[in-house]
Amino acid sequence: MSIISTLENLMSAFSGFMWGTPLIILLVGGGFYFTIYSRFIPFRYFPHAIQILRGKYDDDDDPGQISHFEALSSALASTVGMGNIGGVALAIHTGGPGALFWMWVSAIIGMATKYFTCTLSIMYRGKDDTGEVQGGPMYVIEEGLGKAYRPLAILFSVAGLIGCLVLFQANQLAQIIRDLLYKPNALFLENPMMGDAITGIVAAGIVSLVIFGGIKRIGKVASRMVPIMVLIYLMAALAILGKHLSDIPMIFSSIFQDAFTGDAVLGGALGSIIIVGIKRAAFSNEAGIGTEVMAHGAARTKEPVREGLVAMMGPFIDTIVVCSITAFVILASGVDFHGDNGVTLTVMAFKKELGLLGEIILMIAVLSFSLSTMFGYSYYGRKCTSYLFGTKAKPIYNYFYVSTIVLASIISIDIAINLIDGMFALMAIPTMVSALLLSPKVMKETRRYFSTF
Repeated sequence: MSIISTLENLMSAFSGFMWGTPLIILLVGGGFYFTIYSRFIPFRYFPHAIQILRGKYDDDDDPGQISHFEALSSALASTVGMGNIGGVALAIHTGGPGALFWMWVSAIIGMATKYFTCTLSIMYRGKDDTGEVQGGPMYVIEEGLGKAYRPLAILFSVAGLIGCLVLFQANQLAQIIRDLLYKPNALFLENPMMGDAITGIVAAGIVSLVIFGGIKRIGKVASRMVPIMVLIYLMAALAILGKHLSDIPMIFSSIFQDAFTGDAVLGGALGSIIIVGIKRAAFSNEAGIGTEVMAHGAARTKEPVREGLVAMMGPFIDTIVVCSITAFVILASGVDFHGDNGVTLTVMAFKKELGLLGEIILMIAVLSFSLSTMFGYSYYGRKCTSYLFGTKAKPIYNYFYVSTIVLASIISIDIAINLIDGMFALMAIPTMVSALLLSPKVMKETRRYFSTF
C-alpha cells in the first residue's frame, strides 16, 4: 500500500470516528435545544437583524474592529465558498439527493446555534497579550466559564490551527483549473502535479497580499467581494433553473423521498446519509464549529444580541439559499452524480446547461469563492495561534498557512476533506459545550435587550 493510500485510510478513519453519534447529538440536539429554549426569538426578529446589518445601529466609538456588515461578510467569506460549489456536490455524490434535506435541517437549527454562540462572542470577549479586545470560543470559555475550563479553550485552539487551513478550497481550486485549463495542454497532461503546484503558488501569492493586512483588510475586501460573487453565481444558477421550472417539484420529491428511504451511494444507510448532510452543512455554514464566533467576535458593538441576530443570517444565506440552488442545478441538469465528485460535478452541470459561458462563470465563481475563503480562514488560524503562543507568533502562522495552500493543491481530495472534517469535529466540542452551559446567560441578555423596544 502506498503512502498516499495509507494517509487516505487514516484520515478517513479519523473523520469517521469523530463524526460519530455523540457529535451528531451534540450539534443537532444542541441546535434543537437552542431553537426551543430561545422561543424562536432569533427567527421572530429577522427584520430587525436586517436593520442592524444595514448599519442603523453602528457606532464607531463602540469596542471592536469591524462593522456588523463586515463581520458577517468576513464570516460569509469563509462559509460562502467551495462548500457551496464543491461541498454540496460532494454531499450529493456521497449521500444522494436526500443529503440536501439534512443540510436544510442542520442549517435551520444552525441559525439558533449561531445566535447563541455569536451573542456569547461579544458578551465574553477577552484581550490578547497586547491588550486588544478579541472574541472567539477560547475567550468565551475562559471569560465565561473560568480558568477551570481552560483545557477546552486549548483544545479548540489546537484543533483550529489545523481545521482552519484551506486544504479543501485549494484542492478544489486546483482541480477546476486543471480540468478547464491544463488538460488541453500536453505538457500538463504529462506532468499534472506541476500544473496543480503552479495554481497553488499563484493562489498563495494572492492570499498573501491580503492576509498580512489583518482582519480590517480582510473585512474590507470581503465586504466588497462576497456580495458581488454571490450575485453573479446566483444569477447564472437561477438562469439554469429557469429552464427547468417544470422539474422543480420532481426534484423536491426526490430529495424528500431519498432523505427518508436511504436510497443513496452509501448503500442505503439512512444514518450515513444524515451524517453526510450534517457534515456538509457544518462545513458549509460552520454553525456550532466556532470559526464564525471568531469573526463575529471582532464586531464593533456594545450589544451582544445585535451580533447574534446578524450572525444567524449566515446559515440562511449560505445553506438554505446558495447550497440549495447549487444542488438544484446539479439535479436539474441530469448529470450522473454517482460518477464525478466535488467541483467537477458542478462544472459538468453548468457546462451542460450553459456551455462555455457556464464554464467561465463557474471558474470566476470558484476563484472568488476559494480566495475569499482563504482570506477569512487565515484570520481564524492566527487567532488560535495568538491565544496559544501570543501575538508575536501570528506572522509565523501566516507563512505556515500560505505554504499549505501549495501543498493542498497537489494532495488528494479525500485527505483534504477528511482531515478538515475531523478537526471541525474537535472544534465543535468546546464550542457547543460552552454555549450550552452559558445559554441561560444568553437568554438573560436577550430579555434585557428586547425589553428596551
